Amino acid sequence: MNIRPLLDALDIQESAARAQADDLRTQIGQLQTRLREAETHLEHLVITRKTVTGLADRLPVGPPDLPEHPDYPRILAVFNDATRPLRAKDVCQALDHELLPKNIEGTRAKLKRLVKLGILTEADTGSFTGSP
Repeated sequence: MNIRPLLDALDIQESAARAQADDLRTQIGQLQTRLREAETHLEHLVITRKTVTGLADRLPVGPPDLPEHPDYPRILAVFNDATRPLRAKDVCQALDHELLPKNIEGTRAKLKRLVKLGILTEADTGSFTGSP
């Protein structure tokens, strides 16, 4: 029996299997490199998340939303220009409201609401300033 054709066939299959194994080793090497890069990127993201959440409590909080009334932005503009504490009557005058008790009391209520929101401070009873 002539085994030469059988050995030649085995050589061909062995060469193909060796080439396939070499190709797979190359792919594994490339995948290991990509995996290391992905893991490094993931580590950086985890560190960034820890840093951001650790600093989040130190970031200043934005100003609260103003109540829905056209006087509130105007009141804030008055306090931005003020160089001294203002009373409700002073703010009424600056807003060109008639100095009627109902207007002064309405303005005082708005000023107190801005104090509760942390936008203004009440320096003395009835005397308001812009918050620092």
